[in-house]
Amino acid sequence: TDATAQLVEFFYDRLSVNLREQGFSAQEVEAVLALRPQRLADVQKRLEAVRAFAALPEAQALAAANKRVGNILKKAETEVQPLVNQALLAEQAEKDLFAALQSVAPKAQQQFEAGDYTASLQTLAALRAPVDAFFEYVMVNAEDAALKANRLGLLAALHVAMNRVADLAKLAA
Repeated sequence: TDATAQLVEFFYDRLSVNLREQGFSAQEVEAVLALRPQRLADVQKRLEAVRAFAALPEAQALAAANKRVGNILKKAETEVQPLVNQALLAEQAEKDLFAALQSVAPKAQQQFEAGDYTASLQTLAALRAPVDAFFEYVMVNAEDAALKANRLGLLAALHVAMNRVADLAKLAA
């Protein structure tokens, strides 16, 4: 019902104000509450993880890349599934990003499931170099539709992996 949605919105607004009064930045709070975490006991841990992540040297570049990925996926004509056909990876930079994601994402996922949000985000920081290289050397909107779809799938997989704890795009300056 509409009243339920309004109540939930009011609740998150109050929570947001309360968390900022506790000393968390508006960006940190927005990043965590954007995902509408269902377990409120998790919010504090997520905020602490986001704060620790934001202090990492890789944080700004990854937050900016995350924002870029989100925008690219929003502009896609259809909803993009986080699926990658390894045989269609053509450029070295996309092969490298796929390999990095294959090695980093499962570990980050395990840490997330164990409730260690800080470790999960720190594990993902290893993606900075391959993500930067991808955007430098790979044209996502390739002429070839299959290549383009595969690159979008790779970005969707990256987006899923990076946004479990918080919406990291909210940390982009």
